[in-house]
Amino acid sequence: MATQNVETVTSKADLVLVTLAVLAAVAGVLGFTFLTEQPTLARVGVLIGGLVAAVVIAWFSQSGKRFLAYARESYEETKRVVWPSRKETVTTTGIVFGFVVIMAIFLFLVDKSLEWVLYDTLLSWR
Repeated sequence: MATQNVETVTSKADLVLVTLAVLAAVAGVLGFTFLTEQPTLARVGVLIGGLVAAVVIAWFSQSGKRFLAYARESYEETKRVVWPSRKETVTTTGIVFGFVVIMAIFLFLVDKSLEWVLYDTLLSWR
């Protein structure tokens, strides 16, 4: 089993920058949430502004640079994913639904059998 190194924020400056980045992101989300009377474009602008400010602030810390590099690599990895075709998706979904129906019938039969054994057979002996 491979072990992974967990890197944490070590310097005070990194801690301050990461905290500011998180606060900027939270401010953007809260601004979007609480400015319900404002036009949608303004709300989206506040949200995007908060997230962009968080990325810019995070870029100046080592932890933020590592996180942004990880996010970039993750995005690149998703572009390499081979997505199933429509036919494969429909077939797989049909198999899952069929299995669920079969399991539902099986569990219903087990439940009714146990009910019959416990209530009709064992308790009727009294």
